[in-house]
Order: sequence, then structure tokens, then C-alpha cells
Amino acid sequence: MDEKTNTSGVGVLDKAALVLSALEAGPATLAQLVSSTELARPTAHRLAVALEFHRFVARDMQGRFILGPRLAELSSAAGEDRLLTFAKPVLVALRDHTHESSQLYRRQGDQRVCVAAAERQMGLRDSIPVGATLSMKAGSAAQVLLAWEEPDRLHRGLYGAAFNATMLSAVRRRGWAQSIAERETGVASVSAPVRGPKGKVLASLSISGPVERMGRQPGRQHGPSVVAAANRLSDFLRRAEEQDHSQG
Repeated sequence: MDEKTNTSGVGVLDKAALVLSALEAGPATLAQLVSSTELARPTAHRLAVALEFHRFVARDMQGRFILGPRLAELSSAAGEDRLLTFAKPVLVALRDHTHESSQLYRRQGDQRVCVAAAERQMGLRDSIPVGATLSMKAGSAAQVLLAWEEPDRLHRGLYGAAFNATMLSAVRRRGWAQSIAERETGVASVSAPVRGPKGKVLASLSISGPVERMGRQPGRQHGPSVVAAANRLSDFLRRAEEQDHSQG
């Protein structure tokens, strides 16, 4: 490693950046952090715990280190993430149209993170705070984030999941996913993919609420609305990139 070009000269910050870069690939145990960063075990542990204190790092249900919610908050505050900027009005409009809470999820390793949300104002609702880390093994958003993956990654993601390959095939065919009490008892959800300008699935746009209100087939009622909202967000991203190219 060329020390002049790959370090800032502030050792502790450079090492913290190594930890965060390692976690970009997904959840990691302390041993995996040590291996990927080549830091001494006590150093890697001390930095990870300190970053956790400041919410730049968090833990998943297995106790592994993952990127924390503070990063999404700073990105949103800086206004540099177009997906989040364009998502806000779309989430509010979807909430107001369906009368259910709406969320935007991104995949992070074998977890998904809520990066934006618009909560239902009154009555029973499924509250998912921004920064919350949820499983990729259950829920309609997980189905959407997995359905268009490369075959090898898709099949690995199905191990231990509440859904199967046939269900994901149906998701690809109709363009939306639904779940009934997959992630949490009594909660239903409907999700659709948000795509980048080149067609890659970047995120899942979702609504969620109690099964007693959304019903046992929530996709029949809400699928078209969620797909339309996700397509609108995808169009915003495509037009923004086209504008960049035209100005360039």
C-alpha cells in the first residue's frame, strides 16, 4: 500500500475508514473485520465499538457488525443522495393514496435497511424507523430486493427464507411482492422495485400495515399503486441522469 496516497496521515481516522469500508460488503464478525482490514484484533474491536457508540456502526441479530443508521442520516441531510431526495414526495403521496405507512429499503449484505419512510398519521400502523435493519429472509421488500439478483446470489438468499423461488418468479412476472405475517405477526406489506437508469434494482418501495386492514391479499388492492409509485421514483432518477448527460 502506498502510504502517501492511501492514508490521510491521521492514523485513527484511516483505521476507522478501513472498518467502515470493510462493512460496506455486509455484516462481519470481529474475526472477519480483523482479516479484511489487517488491523490488530484489539484495535479493530476498539474502533468498531467506538463507531457503534456514535451509530456509524450497529449490530445485527447475530451480533455481527454492520453499517449504522447515522450514515444514512448524514447522507440524507447532505442532500447528496438523489434516491432519498426524490423518494420523500413519492413516499408521502403513496401513504396518502393508500392510507398505509410507506417505506424505502436498500439491501446491505444479508440485511435490508429502511432509508426513508412516511408514517400513517392516525390509527394502527406499522412503524419502521429510518435506519432500522431488517431481515432479508422475510417480508415483501426482501422478496423484491432478492427477486432480480443474479441466480447464484438469489438461490443463496433463499436459504432459510420464508419465501421460495416460485414466489420470486411470480414477483418478477407481476412486478410486485406481498407478504402476510412473514416478518411480524399481524403485519402485511406490498413492495415494488425502484430501478436505476440502467435498470438495476436499487431499492424496494413498500407499504405496510395491519393484516386486519390490508387483508389476506394486499397486493390485489395495493399492488398497482405501489408499482406506479416505484416507477415514478425510477423515472425521476432516469431523468436526473439524462439531464446530467445533457449538461455535460
